[in-house]
Amino acid sequence: MPSQHSPALLTDRYELTMLAAALADGTADRDCVFEVFARRLPHGRRYGVLAGTGRFLEALADFRFGEAELDAVRAQGIDDPRLLDHLAAFRFTGDIDGYAEGDVYFPGSPVLTVRAPFGQAVLLETLVLSVLNHDSAIAAAGARMIGAACGRPCIEMGSRRTHEEAAVAAARAAALVGFTATSNLAAGARYGIPTTGTSAHAFTLLHDDEAAAFRAQLDALGTGTTLLVDTYDTEQGIRTAVEVAGPELGAVRLDSGDLAIQATRARELLDSLGATGTKVIVTSDLDEYAIAALAAAPVDGYGVGTSLVTGSGSPTVGMVYKLVERDGVPVAKNSEGKRSVGGRKHAVRRHDAQGTATAEVVSSSPVAPAAHDRQLIVPLVRAGQLVRPRTPAEALADARTVHEQARAALPAEAWSLSRGDAAIDTVPA
Repeated sequence: MPSQHSPALLTDRYELTMLAAALADGTADRDCVFEVFARRLPHGRRYGVLAGTGRFLEALADFRFGEAELDAVRAQGIDDPRLLDHLAAFRFTGDIDGYAEGDVYFPGSPVLTVRAPFGQAVLLETLVLSVLNHDSAIAAAGARMIGAACGRPCIEMGSRRTHEEAAVAAARAAALVGFTATSNLAAGARYGIPTTGTSAHAFTLLHDDEAAAFRAQLDALGTGTTLLVDTYDTEQGIRTAVEVAGPELGAVRLDSGDLAIQATRARELLDSLGATGTKVIVTSDLDEYAIAALAAAPVDGYGVGTSLVTGSGSPTVGMVYKLVERDGVPVAKNSEGKRSVGGRKHAVRRHDAQGTATAEVVSSSPVAPAAHDRQLIVPLVRAGQLVRPRTPAEALADARTVHEQARAALPAEAWSLSRGDAAIDTVPA
């Protein structure tokens, strides 16, 4: 079986067939520049969020075709000796640049640039796009939820609604845009994200009555825990929770019904019982619109799952990996509806005197600096080596800082949840 630690087989077969043909005709050594960009934002979105760069760079270090991977390739009928020799010796020795992870982007933004011989760069396409498309979709959806929450904390809890490894990546992307915690232990271990979780309805149903379940949880976790109070009757559940825990109970969780009404009634009842410091946490298929609808309700935090980690809430961002330069000569695709612009791109973000972003300037030529411009492209890899080695937790923390700064500079219309155009335009130099 192939090694579970190498991402080399996380690729499409056509990468290998192209490589085999290029090796045969001598074009595999041509110096190439590939760019990753999105032609458009998902319908109605005002900005995108770049996420996954750190995960891709982690994977790049282990992108190797060992004997197990080569055996797997041979077993699928790929037996060209020249190709197999190339794969066995593969080491990425090129350069990679891109937007800093966590930055926002717009249509045409060159979020990642790979310069290397074709025989190296072509092998990275599937891995680059699978990581960036997934993580950026989650991050963009999560950023909208954070905006709708208006400072109230959001917790990521979507592990049971997606693939087991996608769950870890989703937790990372959510933390990047401001989610305060995750339910996923692997994400906590790999990236240092705080983890949280108390109990499900099954724990209440396990016990002879609700009081016994609450008492057991309090004995294990202390009075600062969050009790799930809507297994039977929510009002009685709150009364029982306060009776068992006392007025110092940390929080109650509501997971069903009309959450605005339930939260209001819960707050009133808690206050009447003297539990004025007990928080009200809500869950149950929340998305940015549901969170926004709860803005006036006495809610202290949100648990978000399905709508964050699935396609319903995180539509694909449609990033592509296109060859734009070959041996220093710009090349471009001219297919209708899928045209590309040749030449390696330069990008800056224009700001007004108050620091608000006004335009994304993307050009195949260097952009003359203007007042308040911010250069967007930073070096990531040189000659196959990371420019700035960091632990996974450090990379995530840096990306979160980048995101906070980039979002703070967006114009007010970026926060609208209604459908509309990109918050700023992408313009030529």
